[in-house]
Parts: sequence; structure tokens; C-alpha cells
Amino acid sequence: MNSVIVDSAKVMAKGQITLPKDIRDALKITSGDRVTLVYENGQVILMNSAVYAMKILNAGMKGEAKKSGLETDDDINALISAMRADDEGV
Repeated sequence: MNSVIVDSAKVMAKGQITLPKDIRDALKITSGDRVTLVYENGQVILMNSAVYAMKILNAGMKGEAKKSGLETDDDINALISAMRADDEGV
């Protein structure tokens, strides 16, 4: 279940804001972490950059396993076994 957190931050002269602690905690953001801001339809979505990168990777890879003939765990295990056998033969 998604919980809703509503908080606010003041924009400083250089455009900087301090993310409220409850938002940082929810996004698992700590000092030095990077965040990604996505603007769409008049709204800004803020997310942990590592999480955003994984979302983009997952979206790009969607359906690729099936295209490669990897549809079951057995298919994956067979591919791994074949690759290991090739490596041993090198």
C-alpha cells in the first residue's frame, strides 16, 4: 500500500531546497545521494536516481528475455550451463 506524504520546502535564492526528513527517509536518500527530477504535465516527480536508473533499465529490457528464447527457469539454467561449459573449454 502506498502512503501519501505531503510536505513543503522553501526555494532559496539559488533555487536550492532542503528535502524534508520524512521525504528523504521515504526515498532512502542520504547526504551525497543523487536525485532525479521528472517534469510532466505540470508536476515534478522526485526520485532516488538509483531507483530511476533501474526503472529505465527494466523498461528497456522488457520482453528481451522472451525474444532470446528465455521463457522459463530451465531455459536460463541451460544457457548458464552452456556458457560455463564454453568458458571451461577455452
